[in-house]
Amino acid sequence: MSHVLSLTDVSVVRDSKAILDSINWSVNDDERWAILGPNGAGKTTLLQLAAAMMHPSSGEAVVLGERLGHIDVFELRPRIGFASSAMAKRLPANETVLDVVMTAAYSVTGRWLEEYEEIDERRSRRVLAEWNLDHLAERKFGTLSDGEQKRVQIARAVMTDPEILLLDEPAASLDLGAREELLQLLGGYASAPGSPAIVMVTHHVEEIPKGFTHALIIANGSFVSAGPISDVMNSETLTNAFGIDIKLTETDGRYAARAI
Repeated sequence: MSHVLSLTDVSVVRDSKAILDSINWSVNDDERWAILGPNGAGKTTLLQLAAAMMHPSSGEAVVLGERLGHIDVFELRPRIGFASSAMAKRLPANETVLDVVMTAAYSVTGRWLEEYEEIDERRSRRVLAEWNLDHLAERKFGTLSDGEQKRVQIARAVMTDPEILLLDEPAASLDLGAREELLQLLGGYASAPGSPAIVMVTHHVEEIPKGFTHALIIANGSFVSAGPISDVMNSETLTNAFGIDIKLTETDGRYAARAI
């Protein structure tokens, strides 16, 4: 067991406002984290640090053993799987699903002059099958439903066997059926031996898949609670974070919340 992410006294300041304030947090390679909190709490900023997409204003951020600010992030990023709505906008709508996934081998969005080997295509087709997308391999990315596009993004993110997988609201905007299909796949992936560390941002406790081991609740740029999911996920913690009385229930490893 080793750290894949370590933040020590990390702050991120923008326009004199602390988006993250003196954060201390570490993620081990066998952990699957869900991050929850109100809008503007700092969730996405945490994920961008973990993805080596930004540097902290102060403190030390170490990703996969490399300290941000002291290494070439372009060499680091291919070791990180990252899926987000912002990434989806960068993927060419007229690209085939197979190519969307395969271009992850070069960390590019859109085929150009790269030369791919047969092993790249085999790997891409295998990953598509694992995420129930193999029948869509030749479809254009822009013709897919939201649920299908989100699964393609995750397949792309895991295609290179990343050492950490970062997911920014993977179930957002999905209908009930698409959400549950995605959560079943994510839960199976999270529980599988050999899967990387996972950090997932979500707005809803109902979107936490089974198999996740840890939770982090953040508000106003500071942690409300962080640790094993059974210790963190409770009505009192969510009430403190969201400023409204919330009742949390858990059934067979899945959560539900409502105001009281």
